[in-house]
Amino acid sequence: LRGINVFFTPHFTSAIAAFGIVFTTYACIVASEIWFVYRKFFVEEAKRLKGATGLDGIRGLIYNILTLGAYDISKEALETDHKVAVYLAAIGVPVAAFLHGYAGFIFGSVKANALWMTPLMPVIFILSAVVSGIALCMLTYIVILEFSLIKASFGKGRSENIKQQVRAAQMETIRLTKKYLLIFLVAAISLELLDLIFRGYTAVKSWDILRSVIYERDFNLIFVMQYGFGNLLPFILLMLPRISVRRTVVALVLVLFGVFMMRWNVVIGGQSFSLTFSGFMHYSLPIIPHNIETVKEGLIGALAVIATPYIILVGLNFIIPVIPHFEEDHSLPPAHPDPPQHPTTWTPS
Repeated sequence: LRGINVFFTPHFTSAIAAFGIVFTTYACIVASEIWFVYRKFFVEEAKRLKGATGLDGIRGLIYNILTLGAYDISKEALETDHKVAVYLAAIGVPVAAFLHGYAGFIFGSVKANALWMTPLMPVIFILSAVVSGIALCMLTYIVILEFSLIKASFGKGRSENIKQQVRAAQMETIRLTKKYLLIFLVAAISLELLDLIFRGYTAVKSWDILRSVIYERDFNLIFVMQYGFGNLLPFILLMLPRISVRRTVVALVLVLFGVFMMRWNVVIGGQSFSLTFSGFMHYSLPIIPHNIETVKEGLIGALAVIATPYIILVGLNFIIPVIPHFEEDHSLPPAHPDPPQHPTTWTPS
């Protein structure tokens, strides 16, 4: 229960308490970006629902509040919104890097743990965060788009033409994003292997302990599950020609699994031994909880953390058009293998 104190008492005298400042700053930047991007939509909806009653009246009140009194949606005002959003995105990049490297900084500054104490730990965490972020964004995009297409197939005005055009745009997006994923995946793997090789080459006093952990006790977790199934296999799947949605989904799930195993091997593996080499400790993830602690620290707590962003996403969709709703547009040309010149129209669901 003390974890919330980092938000109420943030300061830079403590590495952990500094997280409150970094997280709050990044949250404000992201919220501001969303506001500038959707301000025109807020104003249009506030005007459209003006004088409405019932549920629409409540939504109109929410949109009026979200406009923050800025009702100017002229061309000049919208151009200013776009410029500010770009500046905020540029500022958000280093702040996001600092935020995601923060956990690595905490681990890397622990002198008593030989596995954690390395100056590369923050950079490794940043790259793994970029890899998992791209993979999760791609996976979420594919799932939402497939769900929207299935939903549209049962609605009015459905046709194969619109489905094929959306599929073409989807594959183009996957091909483009896949390139960035491969770049950062190679960078993350290279940096982790570089750290491992450097430790073995220098062979400091703690290497005897680390060698027994890396090459003996946790060999399967590190080299088979993390590097094999989580890095090498998805890399091969993404490099093969004629990429498909199904193969991409499998590769993305494996990438996320690899990042999870990297964090598991760092956090859990780093706590399983001591510098005195008195033996190893064994950790079992609580599957069936028997008290409040095993609920928070077990499988249920982990699933709750994973589900929370998607619950928030669905909730935001009632206010902000996040999930697309496709409509038939007869002005569109027939589907072809290249990306459509006129994108499919969509409205908030």
